[in-house]
Amino acid sequence: MKNAEKYTIGYYPAPTESLNWVHKDHLEKPPIWCSVDLRDGNQSLIVPMSLEEKVEFFKFLCKIGFKEIEVGFPAASETEYAFLRTLIEQNLIPDDVTIQVLTQSREHIIKKTFEALEGVKQAVVHLYNSTSVAQREQVFRKSKDEIIEIAVSGAKLLLEYAAKTEGNFSFEYSPESFTGTEMEFARDICNAVIDVWKPTPENKVIINLPATVSMSMPHVYASQIEWMCGNLKKRESLIVSLHPHNDRGCAVADSELGLLAGAERIEGTLFGNGERTGNVDIVTLALNLFSHGVDPKLNFENMPEVTALYEKVTRMHVYERQPYSGALVFAAFSGSHQDAIAKGMKRREDGHRKYWTVPYLPIDPKDVGREYEADVIRINSQSGKGGIGYLLQQKYGFELPPKMREEFGYMVKSVSDHAHKELQAQEVYDIFRQNYINLTDNLEVTECHFRQVNGIHASVTLKRKGSEPCTAEGDGNGRLDAVANAIRNNADISFTLVTYTEHALESKSTSQAVSYVGVADANGHTYWGAGIHSDIIMSSVHALVSAVNRMLNAK
Repeated sequence: MKNAEKYTIGYYPAPTESLNWVHKDHLEKPPIWCSVDLRDGNQSLIVPMSLEEKVEFFKFLCKIGFKEIEVGFPAASETEYAFLRTLIEQNLIPDDVTIQVLTQSREHIIKKTFEALEGVKQAVVHLYNSTSVAQREQVFRKSKDEIIEIAVSGAKLLLEYAAKTEGNFSFEYSPESFTGTEMEFARDICNAVIDVWKPTPENKVIINLPATVSMSMPHVYASQIEWMCGNLKKRESLIVSLHPHNDRGCAVADSELGLLAGAERIEGTLFGNGERTGNVDIVTLALNLFSHGVDPKLNFENMPEVTALYEKVTRMHVYERQPYSGALVFAAFSGSHQDAIAKGMKRREDGHRKYWTVPYLPIDPKDVGREYEADVIRINSQSGKGGIGYLLQQKYGFELPPKMREEFGYMVKSVSDHAHKELQAQEVYDIFRQNYINLTDNLEVTECHFRQVNGIHASVTLKRKGSEPCTAEGDGNGRLDAVANAIRNNADISFTLVTYTEHALESKSTSQAVSYVGVADANGHTYWGAGIHSDIIMSSVHALVSAVNRMLNAK
């Protein structure tokens, strides 16, 4: 590409090596979660949420399990202000939920923010100002000392207004554009705010270190976080928080490595909605923890409901490949994938259930409210016999013999290929029913009677296409063999009975039986048929007749 020379590294690595986090390979507990859907997410929408939509979304975030929710920038607009007053005056904030509001370090904004908070049970007031080199030089044109003074004066005003406002308040400070700030200066400005607020282990403050613009690889951000954690004053009295954006597609990695590096709190949104390329996706972070056996303390057991509500109030669309939540993330179209998943699921059914180890599926789809039949095995021209057979088994109860499953798999793939579309489960079943089950187009057996005479003797009412019904007689070493011989004797059809299996379609005494029969012609080619009937003998006879009919049709 042209113009690569105009870009350079715009971040500032940690001044000294900070690599203790690299010796950890997983997170052992969830962070403190703070949803910023109603502030950062909302301000990023083409059409911001209405008051009613914000109330609905707030209630849903509480239902999911968020205990900290940033509800807006109340001094920014009347809707933001009215929303906060609605939550407080209508007593919509659960006792165990803390709301959070954002404010710049300007007195008239801080004043209106606290007016909006009057009477709140508990709230975090989030103060921020920009600290990066680019912001200092190009936007504010202020020195480092002047930028620190902005933060310090705002911190003092928060103390002043909190003291005279009814409610319970704690504080948060963000050096906005932290990732473009020299680490020593980020330390100094945070410590200056800490000196004003004088936190204690019993009354902590939040220091939020945002990747306002993601600028580095995740390991650099992690080292920055670890260095800050080791150089902030009163560390035992702080909660170090992260607010990663996704400009480089690294927000999840930034968050996970930042937590390994010492952070304790994450600010993010459902599905990553936020400025530009978005915030960190809390759904992905939470379910990454879940996939490692850690309870994230957020409830995503009904992901379709979460997705539907989010899409309704934001008018955004959850991408089909969005981790854990997208419509296709559990879908397997590839034949080899489908076969591996089907075998993995069968192994679990056979009693291997302590840990989830099914190939290609990092978590059990049912744990997030998804269905195997609808979501996991998807049928198109790339599908394999294992997946197609698995779908028939799980959805309709058919357990096809391996060779029959292979033949049917090719048939389904061909239909999909020619139609150039995915096939739904009902369409797959219809193909099976129309081509294999209880076929009577050339030959039909309407009645059978058996008696034991040196084996089994069958008396069969046989009807051929274009002919009147007749009675055919045959002997065999079993009922199905006797019927096969009766058909051969009367209809002058040459075939060999190759294989026969059967099972109940349902685990009930009154269930129907399904049988599968394979017959070979004189050239050794096998033709398959299936039969369904409440009587197992008639089921097997229907399967035999279906196989013979398929052989006759092929001729």
